[in-house]
Amino acid sequence: MKRLLITGATSGIGEAVALLAAKNGFHVIACGRNQTKLNTLAQQPNISICQFDVTDLAATKTALAEVKCDIALLNAGTCEYVDSNSVEAGMFQRVFDANVFGVVNVIEALTPQLVAGNKLVFVDSLARLLPFSRSQAYGASKAALHYMAKSFAVDLADQGIAVQTISPGFVKTPLTDKNDFPMPMSIEVSEAAQDILDGLASHKASIYFPTRFSLLLRLLNALPEFIQHKLCLSMRQSPSTELEQHKRDS
Repeated sequence: MKRLLITGATSGIGEAVALLAAKNGFHVIACGRNQTKLNTLAQQPNISICQFDVTDLAATKTALAEVKCDIALLNAGTCEYVDSNSVEAGMFQRVFDANVFGVVNVIEALTPQLVAGNKLVFVDSLARLLPFSRSQAYGASKAALHYMAKSFAVDLADQGIAVQTISPGFVKTPLTDKNDFPMPMSIEVSEAAQDILDGLASHKASIYFPTRFSLLLRLLNALPEFIQHKLCLSMRQSPSTELEQHKRDS
């Protein structure tokens, strides 16, 4: 039975993958901060739990010191959007701490146990492909994560450790429920979980879903930068709309 470690397993995509993978013959090591949610997952067959915060390196290393897995799905992350009326450096730090340094912390903790045949799977985002409005922190963090994965793929190849990236589009989760803008071609979390499980079983270096939306964004990403800029300008909310949204959220 393959051992699948999942960070961010107490909600959204991570939770859906944990439950589906356990039903499909994996032994799942569900990782997260919420002990109550972890305890609920632990009641399911083929799921064990590991409680820690990926942004805390010491806690991560302690929690994973003896953990061995065949596949590590580096899924934990967060999303916050930039307010055009004020740029908050602390918000950028929160996003990068979870989305980038949280992944690095887990990799540092797992490195002593990694052997040939293991796989590291980085969950980035299709948002990294275009300069979307208000996505400076989130998009940049996911772009950094994608580059990191591809560089690790080069350096770990000689050790027989595979590296894979997964780039989702919009998935209906508690995190995306907070979005105040249209989410084209969004999919249910159950569909995303199946796409990820199918991807883990493949030898593809990069997994993209949903198919039509990912093809569209990848095509737009191939256009000259000035066209990408104009497209994203046309999609952004007007400054007055952003201001009204800011007032409602305050």
